[in-house]
Amino acid sequence: MPKAPIVVVGASLAGLRAATAIRAAGYDGELVIVGEEERLPYTRPPLSKGVLQGVEDPESTDLGGADLEVSWRLGARAGALDREAGRLVLADGEQIPYSRLVVATGSRPRQWMGPGARLAGLHTLRTLDDSLRLRDQLLRRPRLVTIGAGFIGCEVAATARALGLEVTMVDVAERPLAAFGASIGDWVERIHRARGVDVRLGVGVDAVEGAERVEAVRLADGTRIAADLAVVALGALPEVEWLRDSGLAIGPGVRCNATLTSVTDPDVLAAGDAAAWPHPLARQNAIRVEHWTNAAEGGRLAGRNALRAPGERERYESVPRMWSDQYGIRIQVAGLPEPAGPERVLEADPSGDRLVAACPDSGPIRAAVAIAAPRRMVWYRRQIEQGASVDEVAAAVRADEEALGPPREAVPS
Repeated sequence: MPKAPIVVVGASLAGLRAATAIRAAGYDGELVIVGEEERLPYTRPPLSKGVLQGVEDPESTDLGGADLEVSWRLGARAGALDREAGRLVLADGEQIPYSRLVVATGSRPRQWMGPGARLAGLHTLRTLDDSLRLRDQLLRRPRLVTIGAGFIGCEVAATARALGLEVTMVDVAERPLAAFGASIGDWVERIHRARGVDVRLGVGVDAVEGAERVEAVRLADGTRIAADLAVVALGALPEVEWLRDSGLAIGPGVRCNATLTSVTDPDVLAAGDAAAWPHPLARQNAIRVEHWTNAAEGGRLAGRNALRAPGERERYESVPRMWSDQYGIRIQVAGLPEPAGPERVLEADPSGDRLVAACPDSGPIRAAVAIAAPRRMVWYRRQIEQGASVDEVAAAVRADEEALGPPREAVPS
C-alpha cells in the first residue's frame, strides 16, 4: 500500500466517488480531497431544473460526503503538478505530497467572448452558487435568452417557461440537442415551441448589447432580441489548464488509457469531465463524456485502480448514458451518438409523445436516444453492450410490439 497520501483533486461527484471507492477497498492511509469551492460535494443535475425553479432546496443536492474519513481541503485551487517531486502545488503555493493522484477537476463553462461579455445579467450555469444567483434573477421575471440549445440551454429554457417567463433560445445549429440526431432534435424543437419558447436556429449571436446590463442579444442575421438576462450555454472545457506544465499528455482532457490511468504517468489517474480515454464505441482515439453517470462510474473505477499496480487495473468500458428532463419529459441517451451520422427511428408513438432512435442506421448499434421511454433504455443499453446490429434490434422491437402492442408511457402535457 502507498505510504504517502492519496490525493483526489476535485471535490465534486467524480472525486467523491473515487475517494469513497478507495476507502471501500480497505485503504486506511491518509486520503486528501482538494476542492476549489468552499462546499462539500453536491450533485449538479438539479441546478438547471429544481433548484433553479425554486422547488428544491440547495440542501437536496448534498452528496453525503461529510462522514467520509478524508482530509478535506476546500476553497483550495490546484495550481500545478510537480510529478518529479510527487507534489500537488496549490494556487497559493502550498504543496501536498502524493503517492497516487486522481484528477477529477471537472469542467468549466465556455464563456461569451464577444461584445458585451462584461455586462451584468450575462450568466453561465455550472455551480450551485451560479444556480442560486440565476434563480434570484429569474424571480424578477426578466425576458430571457439562452445562447445555446444543448442540454443546459434547453433545461434553463424549460425551467424559465415553467416560471412563466418570456424565453428565446438561440443556436447556430439547425436543431436543439444537435449531437443526438435529427429525429430527436426536431422533436425537442417542437416541444419547446409548443410550450411557448421562441426558438431561433441556424443563426449565431454577434453581440450582447447594453449600457451596463443586458438589454438585447443581436443575432448574425441582424435580428435584435430584447432581453434582460442571457444565459450562455455553449458547452464546457475540461478544467486541466493547471496541468499544462506537468508533462502529462493532455487533449482534450487528461489523456488516459482504458484503465483511466494517465498515458504519461502510472501514478496519475483521471475521472469525470477531466478524463479522455479510449472507449470500444469510440471511433477516435479518446473521448470525453460530461455527464453524471460517467463521473460516478469513472470516479469509482479510478479510485479502485489507484490502489492497484498498473498491470492489474480494470478497464473502463461502461456504455455511457445520460439524461435530461424538460417539461417533465425525460430524454435519455445510451452509447455514443454521432451528431451528423445516419439514424433509424425504432419506436414512434402515433401521437408523437414517444420516440426512440438508434445510430447508425445499419451495422452494430452504437447509441440509442429515447424520449419518454424510460423502461426501454435498460434493454437498449444491453443491446449496445452485446454488440447487436441495428437490424437485430429493430426486428426485436417489431416482434415485441406485435406480441404486446407498443409500450405506452404517459407523457405530461
